[in-house]
Amino acid sequence: MTDRSRDELISDCVHCGFCLPTCPTYVLWGEEMDSPRGRIQLMLQESQGEPLTPTMAGHFDACLGCMACVTACPSGVQYDTLIEQTRVRVEEAVPRRGADRWLREAIFALFPYRSRLALAKAPLRVYQALGRPFRGLMPPALSTLTDLAPPVRRSVPLPSLIPAVGRRRAVVGLLTGCVQHAFFPGVNAATARVLAAEGCDVVVPPDQGCCGALSVHSGRREEAQRFARALVDTFTATGIDYLVVNAAGCGSSLKELGELLPDDPRASALSLRVRDLSEVLVELGPAAPRHPLRLRIAYHDACHLGHAQGVRAQPRRLLAEIPDLVLHEIPEAELCCGSAGIWNILNPGPAAELATRKATNVLSTGAEVLVTANPGCLMQIAAGLARAGAELRLAHTAEVLDASIRGVNLRR
Repeated sequence: MTDRSRDELISDCVHCGFCLPTCPTYVLWGEEMDSPRGRIQLMLQESQGEPLTPTMAGHFDACLGCMACVTACPSGVQYDTLIEQTRVRVEEAVPRRGADRWLREAIFALFPYRSRLALAKAPLRVYQALGRPFRGLMPPALSTLTDLAPPVRRSVPLPSLIPAVGRRRAVVGLLTGCVQHAFFPGVNAATARVLAAEGCDVVVPPDQGCCGALSVHSGRREEAQRFARALVDTFTATGIDYLVVNAAGCGSSLKELGELLPDDPRASALSLRVRDLSEVLVELGPAAPRHPLRLRIAYHDACHLGHAQGVRAQPRRLLAEIPDLVLHEIPEAELCCGSAGIWNILNPGPAAELATRKATNVLSTGAEVLVTANPGCLMQIAAGLARAGAELRLAHTAEVLDASIRGVNLRR
């Protein structure tokens, strides 16, 4: 975020085109208006008085918000700020109609609410047990959701305090998330065990809710502020040194809490304590011994970790410290897998193309396990691999570290 005006931010773009090969929609369609510089040109037209039409909004909606263009840009264009501001304007000026409106409302009535996600797991478990019947008769969005959903597992709540093993080195809060909490409880459990093994008291407030990331990325600013303010209330009183996040999109938004809640100094203070799991572990340095894992892995940079937060070296450093583990880099690593929050639900066709492309690149490495640090990426790449008829283990970075520290096999 910045104090500079929107027009100043727009003028930073010199239309050089370095962003084009990193932009998923431009790679898919080759359309200028579906590239970062094309969208910036549309922003300029709108700022000069051009009406914000549904057609123009469609090009903004098509952006995944992956921020690969921010990494690629030699001019330092703050496209992340521009697209976030623009999406707020789209939500205010362009009414959603028909199926698009109802789909968006359904998504935001479900995903940010842990209790509602818990209720949705019961019919999903039955559907999965029956072999996913009637899939071909479902609307595309619903079939996409059922394809993306991992096998439903029972969630066991974490204790509100998990004490450090040995000498306490830090007190950390753990964000357990919404989708992560509902569908990847093992990732949260592994995260807590790793942090405790590395000398952290882990505080897990049971009443924590959504951080607001999905709402922020979709231009629903007031909704995002409500969620974020409640989260600030929850964690401010805990006395933590760090707020640890194991979901890339959540971490990206939480690091900008001060911009989302400019009237609340507690938000800025909390944002300075936000760390991705890999960041805090590298800052503390290893304490627990690592046992060998004889595995070939491919590491996928989640866009909101690599591009938005600039966290690339830390996960690789942690993985490299595991004896016998071999790390392979993925071709076209900068290109998004197509998850992008809820983008894959709103755009199932192109999202499937991106997932297939990512799966093909992952398989080309010859790795046995795909490792990443975001639940959306895990689900999206798993779906791409399934469509390719490939069997490959997928794991969160926390699960790999946990297996090494405990000296157990990485669970399939």
